Amino acid sequence: MTRISMNVDGMKVTDDVAPRTLLVQYLREGLGKTGTVIGCDTSNCGACTVHLDGDSVKSCNVLAVQADGCEVTTIEGLAATATDSSESGLHPMQEAFRECHGLQCGFCTPGMIMQSVDLIKRNPQPSESEIREGIEGNLCRCTGYHNIVRAVQYASGQLATAADTRGATEEVDAL
Repeated sequence: MTRISMNVDGMKVTDDVAPRTLLVQYLREGLGKTGTVIGCDTSNCGACTVHLDGDSVKSCNVLAVQADGCEVTTIEGLAATATDSSESGLHPMQEAFRECHGLQCGFCTPGMIMQSVDLIKRNPQPSESEIREGIEGNLCRCTGYHNIVRAVQYASGQLATAADTRGATEEVDAL
């Protein structure tokens, strides 16, 4: 067993884990973070995508010991870390998936949302082709990428508007 410590969704956790424990197994079985889905167990589908120190990773491709000392954000913690969460308490990307019917069967949704948040962080105004390229490592078995792309575009617009509003408010406050 190896002792690990990490911050998961804003909470510090310390545990002893077997060295071969995958991060996705630790999150689901050790911490009850079942929103992180095990899809293919081969890092092909992206259903297990989480943020590790702010970057999206497929948690079935990372050992829990590799996350020692890191910040991990799961789909459960995404809303809590959002600075622009809405009245519903959801992250704007989660709201966009609901608004644009990007949820479909829901199996891929947590990974798609986590990957999309990372995409928007790196490219706040992506084109449709950039969105499709940005989520290509995440598979939707419903083959419903159209609504997922619309959701990412919608979230991108909502986040840009919120940033503009914050900027205008800060300018007024500075006067």
